[in-house]
Amino acid sequence: MIGTPEQDEFISKNRRAVVTTLRRSGAPASSLIVFARDGDDLIFSTRKPTLKVKTIARDPRLDLCVLDGNGSGFVSVEGTATVETEGIVPKHIAINRAMRGQPDWMPPEGFEERLANEGRVVIRVRAQRVSGVAGRR
Repeated sequence: MIGTPEQDEFISKNRRAVVTTLRRSGAPASSLIVFARDGDDLIFSTRKPTLKVKTIARDPRLDLCVLDGNGSGFVSVEGTATVETEGIVPKHIAINRAMRGQPDWMPPEGFEERLANEGRVVIRVRAQRVSGVAGRR
């Protein structure tokens, strides 16, 4: 479970988030991502030459702020991230299923080669602190 039962449910229901990493200067760098759950970790895809990968390699601390579709709540997951380059195909399938909202989605032919050609990696986030308002009534 990530956070309280309410926060965990909120994270499981939503797939969009803003991830914030720290630049060398300490300034934040944020971007919108789509994530999937992998047990109690969160995973998302990016390309290897991105700022996210560079900042995580230098300082693995980040914040992943999960958003709902109507602005009534958020859950902020502070944690540490690792960049994964091996065994990423099943993780990318899970991320695509979450992004598309299609639990049965299957990758097209050549999917693994496309990931390699695009320089795709998976970022794994392990939660250390969870906060936020999972939903307002």
